[in-house]
Amino acid sequence: MRIDTRAPLAALLALAVPGLAIAASEKIPITTSSEEARQLYVQGRDLAEKLRATDARGLYMQAAEKDKAFALAHLGLANTAGTAKEFFDSLGQAVALSAKVSEPERLLIAGVDAGAKGDVTRQRDSFTKLVAAFPDDERAHNLLGGYYFGRQEYAAAVAEYEKATAINPAFSQPYNQMGYAYRFLYKYPEAEKAFKKYIELIPGDPNPYDSYAELLMKMGRFDESIKNYEKALAIDKNFVASWIGIGNNYMFMGQGDKAREAFAKLTAIARNDGEKRQALFWNAMSYVHEGATDKAIAEIEKEASIAKAGGDKASLSADWNQIGDILLEAGRADAALAKYKEQVATMESADVPAEVKEATRRQHLFDTARVALAKKDLAGAKAKAQEYAAAVQAKRIPFEMWQQHELVGRIALEEKSYATAVAELERANQQDPRVMFLLATALQGKGDTQKAQVVATRAADFNALSPTYGFVRGKAKTLMASKS
Repeated sequence: MRIDTRAPLAALLALAVPGLAIAASEKIPITTSSEEARQLYVQGRDLAEKLRATDARGLYMQAAEKDKAFALAHLGLANTAGTAKEFFDSLGQAVALSAKVSEPERLLIAGVDAGAKGDVTRQRDSFTKLVAAFPDDERAHNLLGGYYFGRQEYAAAVAEYEKATAINPAFSQPYNQMGYAYRFLYKYPEAEKAFKKYIELIPGDPNPYDSYAELLMKMGRFDESIKNYEKALAIDKNFVASWIGIGNNYMFMGQGDKAREAFAKLTAIARNDGEKRQALFWNAMSYVHEGATDKAIAEIEKEASIAKAGGDKASLSADWNQIGDILLEAGRADAALAKYKEQVATMESADVPAEVKEATRRQHLFDTARVALAKKDLAGAKAKAQEYAAAVQAKRIPFEMWQQHELVGRIALEEKSYATAVAELERANQQDPRVMFLLATALQGKGDTQKAQVVATRAADFNALSPTYGFVRGKAKTLMASKS
């Protein structure tokens, strides 16, 4: 499985694969006028649960064509969308059709819609009610586990995944999710056990080998990781995630040219705009790891050209934000600010829910505060940080709350208020290597050298898919060396 750290929404949506009715009444029902559409949906769901989104999408399309009022088929199309535009278009269709389906289906659709709009309370309530109504449905527990996973409440997520596997030991997806949850808890033996069980259940599918390869990469076992990614590709040469994983292994091994060879192979087999954009994005990250700022930006600009051609302003907005981050990390604060402004302007004209536009405006406050810090404008940074804190309190979206603490921690670090910086950064996103590096720096300033070493090592050896790792990997290794 891939967790897209570029946007917290994507991490959630990757887990929110819709449930499907089975004849037994204890399972979530399904509403469709066509038995043929239902069968296509079953096949699509099976592929989606195995992270074969592009293959699943074709079947969901056929199902929706057979029954144009098939709400869950449209939800399936949203969950397998390659672009933001496709996602929002399909989700809107599912929501519009949800009035004509059963209550549990409405809860399922409402939970995904709530996640897309940053309404975590409605999302939690939808999935909790779904589990209460269908306690013997493994997919209901899997969805609720995904909600906890997205909040980094990994122990609670594991508990739901275990309930899912107790109901149906042959249901493979929760083992995958458990493996990632344990990985994020640094419980690598438990993660390895979960992934090996996942392989045992569906040995003829690519994702189990891909997920295990990602764990091996995390542990620095790069050659073993590449071999497992190659096992996945031997089963399905179009399994996008494995080309990305191979490239990242080479990036972490300091072999950028080989990384880009892997991403070029992905470009060659890409079946849609989403897959083409992924190849370009990771090409850009390979250059970030090498400190080649202009080359990295050139790759994101190629991504942007695809979004422009497809009329996908939501994705284009994200591209401008990514360029802004690259420029800011390179010390080009004014140029970064220009891109952040372009991000907001682009999203304002996008055909997306109002809540998504509001989230982009909130993000702009966070980004402009970081620009002020980069320009040593401490007063300006504090003012923007206060605006951001007020804005995110109303929604209390976990990702935004983490960023709020990160921002306060950054300001405290700039003021050399190390104890405050540590306290705030420990409440920020603990799966962001950039936060880890800042925390290690604060711990060192505070005088807690032993803990600083542990955190700096985690940042330096993050070895996972991340848009921020390349910004701090070298600095974190330097920080490690200074304490050794």
